[in-house]
Amino acid sequence: MDAPFAAWPWDNLGVFKYVLYGPFVAKVVYERFYEEEEESSPNLSWCFHLLILFALRGLLHVAWNSYSNMLFLTRNRRIIQQAIDFKQIDTEWDWDNFLILQALIGSLGYYMFPFLRNLAVLNVKGLIIALILHVGISEPLYYWGHRKFHGQNLFNRFHSLHHSSLVPQCLTAGHATFVEHLGLAIVTGIPILGACMMGYGSACLIYGYSLIFDFMRCLGHSNVEIVPHQLFHTLPFMKYLIYTPTYHSLHHTEKDSNFCLFMPLFDALGNTLNTKSWQLHETLSSGKSSSRVPDFVFLAHIVDVTSAMHVPFVLRSFSSLPFRTRFFLIPFWPITLVVVLSMWFWAKTFLLSFYKLRDRLHQTWVVPRFGFQYFLPFAADGINKHIEEAILRADKIGVKVISLAALNKNESLNGGGKLFVDKHPELRVRVVHGNTLTAAVILDEIPEHVKEVFLTGATSKLGRAIALYLCRKKVKVLMLTLSAERFQRIQKEAPLEYQSYLVQVTKYQAAQNCKTWIVGKWITPREQKWAPRGTHFHQFVVPPILHFRRDCTYGDLAAMRLPQDVQGLSSCEYTMERGVVHACHAGGVVHSLEGWKHHEVGAIDVDRIDLVWKAALKHGLTPVSSGSTIKLKPN
Repeated sequence: MDAPFAAWPWDNLGVFKYVLYGPFVAKVVYERFYEEEEESSPNLSWCFHLLILFALRGLLHVAWNSYSNMLFLTRNRRIIQQAIDFKQIDTEWDWDNFLILQALIGSLGYYMFPFLRNLAVLNVKGLIIALILHVGISEPLYYWGHRKFHGQNLFNRFHSLHHSSLVPQCLTAGHATFVEHLGLAIVTGIPILGACMMGYGSACLIYGYSLIFDFMRCLGHSNVEIVPHQLFHTLPFMKYLIYTPTYHSLHHTEKDSNFCLFMPLFDALGNTLNTKSWQLHETLSSGKSSSRVPDFVFLAHIVDVTSAMHVPFVLRSFSSLPFRTRFFLIPFWPITLVVVLSMWFWAKTFLLSFYKLRDRLHQTWVVPRFGFQYFLPFAADGINKHIEEAILRADKIGVKVISLAALNKNESLNGGGKLFVDKHPELRVRVVHGNTLTAAVILDEIPEHVKEVFLTGATSKLGRAIALYLCRKKVKVLMLTLSAERFQRIQKEAPLEYQSYLVQVTKYQAAQNCKTWIVGKWITPREQKWAPRGTHFHQFVVPPILHFRRDCTYGDLAAMRLPQDVQGLSSCEYTMERGVVHACHAGGVVHSLEGWKHHEVGAIDVDRIDLVWKAALKHGLTPVSSGSTIKLKPN
């Protein structure tokens, strides 16, 4: 925005814009410690309440945004079915600028208007006067100003920024230019100042009006219809006194209608009321407009308590970045634990996020189980029950492919999903562990010149497939396993002429001259010491191993980048970068896009590794690593 007063004065401060709250904090602290002997300090009260008020307003927006993004609760009442993307999140990153502006205006008003310095706690007359001023002045003033901003000149210079958000969100309510929020501050301030000037001001008026104003703004931008249509059937006049999320969403999709602040009465008087408002509201409110059935579902799981906060319905901005533990998460740890445990006891699975690829809907469902629970023998039956219920639910609603995340397909838990396919042979949904593509990604990372690798987790599903594939490339594979029986079983699967390339080792010392380690079982820093200087650790172990050796390099978990035309991707998959998903997730995507009719469960078919790899590349998925590779079979 190049227009004057479009940009915010503190745009260049970044996160340091919150320093602008510093004088408020300093004033409160100063008066608390240096003026405590005085009977009262009006400045203390005003600064303190400004801080509290605008903290509450910020929390209100975040809470509303959390609710509207709880897809497991709201998916059948969503108005615009399209998901938001990273671009919208980044554009709206500074949605809270208006809170800083209004805090500064509030502090300035305190010194300009003496009648703000001695307010009662509650004055009912003031509430009534504020309501009258809101309906009589604020509503028509906002309606008139809003229509002016939709004129071609003002819209292009100022208001188009707000409408650049394709999917309204509660945080979109604060996303506008500086001059627009100056005008909104006037609209907000008229009822409060008016009541105070008449001598009927109160703290409850300031708190109540500000919070209700924000509540209604968030309601309109929530993109979830929660106002029951029965209200308007019982009391028809109410449809002109209170707007709905559907009503305001129509303003964002059809910009020349529904301009009101909160009361459609002014659109009716100004002949700008969208004729579809009530019919569409009834359809959405009654739940008749059901969400689209996805073609593909990725069944994820919780890793730990802090990672459980890395979801779009907690902190949208946090989930849009790769996960890492941050200090601000610590105070919320107990709350998150209670919520997750509640989901554990009462929920089955819940919809986390969705995106579109090749015009097909892909969803992520989550099993509410912590990572450590998968390693408790007595928890296995309960976890498998939840996974089975998710598969049966997907089958019932018509999902074509469901892919299992890392621990949901644990070999010791359910044989890589084979347990469910054997138990329900009539399944129409295809169950996929995605490990064929995971193996392909790991193999693609290994440089062509490598002639020897050290493999831990060698008898696992992935370890077996990697060993059998590499031996066919005449690469010597040192397979770490104490079980001679398991090793021999895998060795016999290899063609006779390649069996000699598979070598059983029982100690890490055997790899002290091997610079290519493929880690499929967690290894301690002490065990890493046996790797020679310059070793690269490829890995398919969950959780990833510690980066202990500074003289070695570490690969990430197998992952692939989704194509550029993916739509609606708004959160990062755990520690992955934006647009990057775990290889098993990508394997399910490929299975869906190819329309394969078989289940991919149990042992990996080594002969399909090249086929799956070529299919992934054909559909625009690309490997994240850039190393020269053992080339999989060319097209």
